[in-house]
Amino acid sequence: QAQLVESGGGLVQAGGSLRLSCAPSGRSISSSAMGWFRQAAGKEREFVAALGKSGDGTSYADSVKGRFTISRDNARNTVYLQMNSLKPEDTAVYYCALARPYYSFYYIPRLSGEYDTWGQGTQVTVSS
Repeated sequence: QAQLVESGGGLVQAGGSLRLSCAPSGRSISSSAMGWFRQAAGKEREFVAALGKSGDGTSYADSVKGRFTISRDNARNTVYLQMNSLKPEDTAVYYCALARPYYSFYYIPRLSGEYDTWGQGTQVTVSS
């Protein structure tokens, strides 16, 4: 069973940047699509960004498009979420997830049910 270890969360002022990292153990990031989700206090978990198995295709929630970038480093077996121009409404616990491995090479899953392995979450707090 793969495990995901996230890092990079913290407290930042509005307009600032953070980079989240996710390193799965026991599974290669190139074997599955990978995604980031977030859950703010009192709200449901929501999709943020995903990277297809091919490593080329990406998908973003409208709320983060143009500000966040998902990428991966195969040599480090690590996926990143670069977050720029952060807003207070970006405050949430951010979760990294591995998609079920049987999706096609270019499919980019956006639903939480399409992912079968989750990290423990990392807190991102954006102050105004």
